[in-house]
Amino acid sequence: MDAYLLLKLLHVMAVIAFLGNIATGLFWHAHAARTRDARQLAHAMDGIIRSDRIFTVPGVVGIVVTGVAAAIHGHYPLLRTGWILWTLVLFTVSGLVFMFRVAPLQRQLRALAAAAVGSGTFEYAQYRALAVRWELWGAAALLTPMAGLVLMVLKPSL
Repeated sequence: MDAYLLLKLLHVMAVIAFLGNIATGLFWHAHAARTRDARQLAHAMDGIIRSDRIFTVPGVVGIVVTGVAAAIHGHYPLLRTGWILWTLVLFTVSGLVFMFRVAPLQRQLRALAAAAVGSGTFEYAQYRALAVRWELWGAAALLTPMAGLVLMVLKPSL
């Protein structure tokens, strides 16, 4: 098998793991939130945080390593190929949103739900207000790399 095609395959697999995990996390939280049960919400947030360590973070590494390697092997200048450059920008924005907004909110949501499990009283309105912020920032962290995916597949001249 050609090395470029292998790198491209590994790149696509990393993208699938990365985007799939973000979308699945938003889904599972919404599923747990319908119950308004602190125990289920704490469990869901714990799973989301754990799955980020298992899928999202390694996905980022895989995307960057295989993407850069494939571009070099395919003789694509990284910063002079518009669709690559703008995808890198979108991917960076997603990472910054995740690091500075999504991950801290996830930890706060998990702590709030876990505290409610321990105390037996759950202020769902307070939890929900925080969850709305997490969902909005999570959507931004998902939509920016999805826009990058569109650029990578369509390869418009930018």
